[in-house]
Amino acid sequence: MPKPTIAAIGGPAAGAGLSLALACDLRYAVPGAVLTTAFAKVAFAGDYGGTWFLTRLVGSSKAKELYYFSERLSAEEAQRLGIVNAIFPPADFEWEVMERARRLAQGPSIAYRYMKENLNRAVSGELGECMDLEVTHHAHTGLTEDHREAAQAFVDKRAPRFHGR
Repeated sequence: MPKPTIAAIGGPAAGAGLSLALACDLRYAVPGAVLTTAFAKVAFAGDYGGTWFLTRLVGSSKAKELYYFSERLSAEEAQRLGIVNAIFPPADFEWEVMERARRLAQGPSIAYRYMKENLNRAVSGELGECMDLEVTHHAHTGLTEDHREAAQAFVDKRAPRFHGR
């Protein structure tokens, strides 16, 4: 998925549900949310790419611990580990998550696509390979209408209006 993705964790995220949340670029939760791999408790090995995503978020050793023991993580512990980006009170949760979604939707979609590819490649690629990709993507985005609009908006001291071109 080339566009930024958001998981809104408003309650339990277990097993495949956690895996789907881990597949998103950003994860937001309410204070009472509980996250668990759950697979060991039902004698399953895991699915939906959860092992891949969790390993990249928390490292191999911690991911193994979370899978082997299937312990429940509070939203606060998940945030401390870098699994959850932020925690919002239930009364503000939907507004806060949707506000971030709106900001992304109004942002430079072409640049976001290239950013996401750069960041995903950085997880497993070599530095030189990543830098080459950055240069290529930087040049491509520099030729977009969105970049020209952003530069003009900067000069005009106003917010840019992006159109994905």
